[in-house]
Amino acid sequence: MAEPAAGTRQETRRPATPARHRGRRVLLLLLTLAVVLAAAVGVAAWLREDGEPGSPAPAANSEPATTAPAAAPSPAPTPPPTPTFDRAQLSTTDPASSWVVVNKARPLSPIDFAPTDLVPVGNGYQLRAEAAQAMDAMLAAAAAQGLQVGVQSAYRSYDYQVALFSAQVSRFGEAQAEVQVARPGYSEHQTGLAADVGGGGCDIESCFATTAEGQWVAAHAAEFGWLVRYPEGRQDVTGFKYEPWHVRYVGVPLATEMQRTGASTMEEFFGLPAAPGYPG
Repeated sequence: MAEPAAGTRQETRRPATPARHRGRRVLLLLLTLAVVLAAAVGVAAWLREDGEPGSPAPAANSEPATTAPAAAPSPAPTPPPTPTFDRAQLSTTDPASSWVVVNKARPLSPIDFAPTDLVPVGNGYQLRAEAAQAMDAMLAAAAAQGLQVGVQSAYRSYDYQVALFSAQVSRFGEAQAEVQVARPGYSEHQTGLAADVGGGGCDIESCFATTAEGQWVAAHAAEFGWLVRYPEGRQDVTGFKYEPWHVRYVGVPLATEMQRTGASTMEEFFGLPAAPGYPG
């Protein structure tokens, strides 16, 4: 074999060892991990800026949350209808009815009617049993207020009214007598449901309206089933001048309903014709 020429050097290349290859691979893996870790840190920082920590960012096209509508309030219960007052429950023509309407156009039938259940009501006078009980209650209530109200007249028979009317005609003439006293058979007193009351130093006179007793009767009579039957300013309806002392029993339901509706006379409440004078 020939020897190399003098002055020249032959280089020999050493093959790479397996250890060097492994070192490169480890270095490359570490670099890759460093890049991934840096990217993860950046994403976490972005999430903290744009959303709650640890919560996913909202989707760009997500709809806003809607609030459920409040339940509608329950409707208030409908109150029961007010019962309609039955104006036909009792007769206005039967003389035995507590609603009988007697005036100058509506005589009693029979004309000499007499009630069968009269009882004493004080001072020697009488009323029908139901009216007498209501009168006793009213007078007792007035007395409890320190007021002395008394009965001055009550039931009058047909014969008594004949004598009374004749005496008034003799004294004042027929026209004036008919304003002050009813003809026989046309008087509420004959029903046993009417009375004249007085007190406060004024009996069966217009001045009764100015007394404490008269004012109490006007304000509280309906509570006991009584009406001031001939009110002021209604002579064109009832046919009689204002009589604050003349009260008529009709019962608490009717008296209360008339007061509620503002009807001052029975004629107006029942829709009956006015009776300013006797027909014919």
